[in-house]
Formats: sequence, structure tokens, C-alpha cells
Amino acid sequence: MQVVLLEDVKALGKKGQIVNVNDGYARNFILPKKLGVEANSKNLNDLKLKKANDDRIAAEQLAAAKELGAKLDDSSVTLTIKAGEGGRAFGSVSSKEIAKAIGDQLGIDIDKKKIMLSDPIKSIGSFEVPVKLHKDVTARLAGHFTAIAQDTGQLVQHVTCLGRVGCHIAGTMGFRPNTGDE
Repeated sequence: MQVVLLEDVKALGKKGQIVNVNDGYARNFILPKKLGVEANSKNLNDLKLKKANDDRIAAEQLAAAKELGAKLDDSSVTLTIKAGEGGRAFGSVSSKEIAKAIGDQLGIDIDKKKIMLSDPIKSIGSFEVPVKLHKDVTARLAGHFTAIAQDTGQLVQHVTCLGRVGCHIAGTMGFRPNTGDE
């Protein structure tokens, strides 16, 4: 008997495949558990229409991911973190903080799991942050991290960015002590 599988069946086939099985196996296992349906003309036509619909939806999702990726490629995000001597940050910038900054600064809601940082960012400067939007689309967001002295709360380093052309970093790194005569 030929059966169209509705779900993946171990050692038999994947969802949507048409497989040949024994009549007893189909009647006693596959059909009662709704793992498949008999391969008649109606069910084959339904399968064909479902595959066409799934392909259309996948193409729309890919197009939306490419559009969002192009928008993210042309964008940059600036975060301010506390840092000490030599530009080393106190703590790190995680994907959760970057996702929140993208939402606040760009108005785009990105799940933190889509931001693919190999390691949390622990220094100031400019970084390319990969954002996986789709299995075939990975955008590169420019992330700029500035430092604030922990003891004074004053901006110690400032990053000026002109689109994706480049960034100019100015200021001193590390602590700028508050001597009281400022």
C-alpha cells in the first residue's frame, strides 16, 4: 500500500514523502496514529497544494529577511558601557543588551538568540555584530561601544560614525579622575 507521510517516521521516511508499506503496517500503525494517509488522488493533490503553499511562504520569509538584512547592514548601534584602564569594560556587552539597543535606536525587534556573538564584547570600539535572520541570511550590524568612567560617570571616549564609511574615535581612555577643579 502506498502512504503519504504526514510526519517524519523513523526508518521509513520524511514528512511529505510517498512510501510503500505493508497493508497491515499501514492499517495498524501509520493510519491510526495519523502518521500518514493513503496515497489516493485527493491526498496526492492536497500534498501538492500544501507543498506549493509552503514554498510560497518560505519565499516570502526569505524576502522579508533579506529586506531586514539590508536595513541592518546600513545601520549602526551605539552602546555606552563603563570601562577602566586601557579601555577594558567592567563586565561585558551581551546579545541581550545589543538586541535591546537595536529595538530602542532602530525600532526593529530582534530576538537576542539571532545575534551571533562568538564571545561577549569586553572592550570599547567598533565591532561587526552578525545577526542571523534566516538560515540563508546573516546581516552584519555595526556596533559602536563608548566608555564611561565608573567613578565620575563622565563620557571618557566618544565615537563619531558616518554611516558604514568609518568611525572616528576621540577622547581619553580609562578613568578621568574627578579632582573637583573642573
